[in-house]
Amino acid sequence: MTQVREHWGSRLGFVLAAVGSAVGLGVLWKFPYTVGENGGGLFLFTYFLCVLVIGIPVLIGELLLGRRSQRAAVGAFGTLAPKRPQWKAAGWFGVLSSFLIMSFYSVIAGWGMSYILMSLSGFYQNIPVEKISGTFETLSRSGSITLFWHLLFTLITMSIVLTGVRKGIEYWSKIMTRALFAILLVLFFYSMTLDGFGEAAHFIFYPDFSEFSFSSALEALGLAFFTLSLGQGIMISYGSYMRKEENIPQMAFVVGGSVILVATLAAMTIFPVIFTFGFAPQQGAGLIFKTLPYLFAQLPGALVISTVFFTLFVFTALTSAIPFIEVVATNIMELANWPRRRATLCVAAGTFLFGIPSALSFSGEFFPRWETVYGENFLMTIDGIVSTWIIPIGGLLTSLFIGWGLKREIASEEFPLGKRWQRFYQGWHFFMKWIIPLTIFLIILQKSGVINF
Repeated sequence: MTQVREHWGSRLGFVLAAVGSAVGLGVLWKFPYTVGENGGGLFLFTYFLCVLVIGIPVLIGELLLGRRSQRAAVGAFGTLAPKRPQWKAAGWFGVLSSFLIMSFYSVIAGWGMSYILMSLSGFYQNIPVEKISGTFETLSRSGSITLFWHLLFTLITMSIVLTGVRKGIEYWSKIMTRALFAILLVLFFYSMTLDGFGEAAHFIFYPDFSEFSFSSALEALGLAFFTLSLGQGIMISYGSYMRKEENIPQMAFVVGGSVILVATLAAMTIFPVIFTFGFAPQQGAGLIFKTLPYLFAQLPGALVISTVFFTLFVFTALTSAIPFIEVVATNIMELANWPRRRATLCVAAGTFLFGIPSALSFSGEFFPRWETVYGENFLMTIDGIVSTWIIPIGGLLTSLFIGWGLKREIASEEFPLGKRWQRFYQGWHFFMKWIIPLTIFLIILQKSGVINF
């Protein structure tokens, strides 16, 4: 089925949409607690290295595949390699990861929606500061409340997708991503005044080899892919909305650099609170909900600041959640020739139903023995599978396709003209053909226990 593609209204619209896709929960939720669990400095350096050496080249490749094919993830591989349908598996990995992420993503975003209502009701004024973190424990263990917000966030996301995703993504990203960045910047400057700022800076930037293992490199790689929205089919779709004259490598470096900047800013906002008030960095999935309210409670106008922050948090979560549903729905539309409405309704219903165990993970009302058997609750199990296996394997297959399966003239034609960019193309293609697949493959082998460094 021939798809009519819209295009981004501006370069800024694309950059903010791509950054917004990561900032919502990739950076604000997942990044800080993953850094905390992996010892800080050396893990952060590994993450930055993964973004620069692996993430940005793969981002260039995914944008290139989308713009050239003008199709979603599965269709892109089918269009560019029509005689080798086995490459569609790389696209299916992206579809699967987007579906699974959305199933628990709406649970986390739902907590953010709950904090909006809690902020408006002035819950800071009703309990002492030392008990604020316990509020999240109460919320996450309240299965029915979490399930309600999970459903509401899914319905809101679905309604936006039904009414036209592309204009919605660009419009909201321009407003919310910039607003969130401004709020983070203000909170960062305030965090600099806290007693724990120096300790936080040491934890974040000082490499402690005793807290890092080689298997953590796969965590860093998965986090780099997660925060750049790679291996999820999103950037292939975003690439299909780019105009021919846009400079893909330049845009990819801007996006990668922006994600690194916002991630560092978020870490330097959250970790000073952690060390000032005596939290442990290994707080897990609820880190942002346990720490930032402490900071808000110290500020004048805590009710307003908290409400504004979590409202922006939810809206940036929407800029990420919209493409998750869009990716799966668009592939169904192209492959099954379904209308948008039917595909979107089915995808939203599927992610909601599959997300019910995640919504009830902390309450123990569903699969009560799950954590005993598998070591983590259902939500964290799915998050771990996606981040450490599905996304990296999808990235491996994508890099192999670009390096070995894609006709070289197609890739070179999508690169900018000029000797300078053609020289860059040679290095990029060498990385995609040899360095990146080998690196990802070795890290996966290490994680699986086949080899041990």
